[in-house]
Order: sequence, then C-alpha cells, then structure tokens
Amino acid sequence: MNWHSSEESALLVVKRRAMNDDFEVSFPRREFPQGTEAALDALDEVERVEQLLSVFRFDSRVHLINLTAHESPVRLERELFNFIALCIQIAEETGGAVDITSGSLWKVWGFAKRQGRMPSAEELSDAREHSGYQFLELDEVAQTIRFKKKGIELNFGCVGKGFALDLAAEKLRESAVHRFLLCGSLSSLLASGGDWKIGVANPLRPGQRLRELVLKDVAVSTSSSQKQFFRHEGHRYSHLIDPRSGRPAEGVLSATVLAPTATLAELLSTAFFILGAEAAADYCSAHPEIAAILTIPAEHRPDLGMKFGTLKPMGELCLVEWNVASISEEIEGKGPTPPL
Repeated sequence: MNWHSSEESALLVVKRRAMNDDFEVSFPRREFPQGTEAALDALDEVERVEQLLSVFRFDSRVHLINLTAHESPVRLERELFNFIALCIQIAEETGGAVDITSGSLWKVWGFAKRQGRMPSAEELSDAREHSGYQFLELDEVAQTIRFKKKGIELNFGCVGKGFALDLAAEKLRESAVHRFLLCGSLSSLLASGGDWKIGVANPLRPGQRLRELVLKDVAVSTSSSQKQFFRHEGHRYSHLIDPRSGRPAEGVLSATVLAPTATLAELLSTAFFILGAEAAADYCSAHPEIAAILTIPAEHRPDLGMKFGTLKPMGELCLVEWNVASISEEIEGKGPTPPL
C-alpha cells in the first residue's frame, strides 16, 4: 500500500525494517515537534510485537506457547489473550476462512520458505490434521490457552502486522501525536486524523490504480496473490490458503478491507479473499463499520442480486464494493496517487 498527502512536503517519515517488511511512521513535523521520538517509540513497539509473535525466533513468546500448550494450559498476558480471542472470534464469524492455526498448511505448500511446491496427498492430509482453531481452548478466568491436540501451532502471519500497527498507534497517541499514517509494508496501514489519500491498485497491472480513497481514523489492509504464488502444470497457486480445504484460494484477485483497527482489517481482508464476493457482501451488510473492495476476474463476475454493494466491470476484471462511501470519500481524477 502506498499513500499521498496534500501536505506531503511538511511530513516527516521515520522508517524501520521489522517482521521482514518495511514499517513507516509519517506525521506533520511542524505540528508535532515531539513526533520523531514518538515515532521511534512506535517502531520499538513493532519490534516488541515481532519478538512476541514470531514463529521464526526460538525465544519468542508464541514459539514457547507452541512447544508446551498441548501439554498443559499456558497463562497469557492480557494483551496477547485478547488478541487471540479476537482471532478466534473472526474465525468463527467467517466459518474458518481465516485461522491462526493454519501455519502447517502454509508450510506444506512451500510458502514458509517462499518456494511454492505441490504437496503430496499424504502431506496435505497430515497438515490439515494439525490445523483448526477449534482445537484452541481459552480460559477467560485463568487467562490461559490450551491446545486440545498435539501438533497444533499458532501462526500469526495473516494478522501480525495489523496487531503491531494498532499497538504502535497507541504509542503515538500516548505522546500526543494524533495525526499520522502508519504503514506495514505495502499491504497494511492505519490512518489517524487528517485526510490521507490512498489508491487501490489493479492486481493485474502493477502501478495502475482502480480507485482513490480519502481516509481518516481508519485502518486498511489488502490481501492479494500478486507477488506470492507459483505455477504448476499451467495452474497458478496463491500463497493464501483456504484453511477449510487446505488448498490455495481461487476466484478473487485482491481483497481490500477498511476497518476500525488494523488487526480487524488484516483478518477480514484474508477472510474475504478466501470467501469471495457473496460472503463478503453478507458480512459487510451485517457490519456497517466494515467496508470492502474486491477485484474479481471478469469471467468470475459475481451475481450479487439485491445484496448491498456496487459492482463495476473494468475490462479483464470487475470491482465490487460495500460500505465504502460511508467510511471513506471516493476521489475521481484529482491528480496522481500511488496505488494501494
């Protein structure tokens, strides 16, 4: 995701590499002289979240949970407990389309090493046996988590950046910096105060935008297979795995979600990419605080009937939207904006 502001020349941008991605904090330097220190504190928070959630660090909190939670309940910090509870809630609401235990599926398809491969039927069956949010048991009173089955593991690849952005935003607000844009790579951002313009990219034509939106006090996440995929025998396989089938999702080119928090935006953009237009329409209709923009191949154009939303054919793809007008201002033809 990229962005543009009408006061771009007055912005200060502080960057750091974390979670194998580039994180940025942008803010008006004249309005917030304390902004640089606050931005550094916010990026420190991103690094703290990485240390907490990473499955690639042997000393991370989540790695230690994965080692022992099948043996006995593990007590969690309230912050982590609430985060996991939200992930389970969204898994339930979306019928398991986004699942923080599906790391075994991601691994068996080779995406953990960014080397996509076709798993054998036996490998895929074993990976599916060792995934499923229904095997997570939270105890609200004891504030613990237990795995009901050996081999289950937590993996927050679908939501970790969003969680980090939310906590980084808290740090900025604690320092009385209220107008800022937080970016996690090009896929997730959180806009606070002011008006921030973003572009929704064409997943088939990098650099070309399909929409421009103005954001204020909202988070945005885009899930797309544009960069991570592999081909086998003429078929394209995405890194976004449907936890219900164990296979890469098909039918959606990109899913962009606007939500009150970056955590929620990331969870739902993944879920909508996997579920498709009809289920995304149902969810947005029931949750007016959530907006979504999906790009669908023209040959898979959905028939929304009377469902709440708009559909716009655009050549080789079509754009489907819900609740966007109520959450963001749409802009047409007001100058160049980098794509989301």
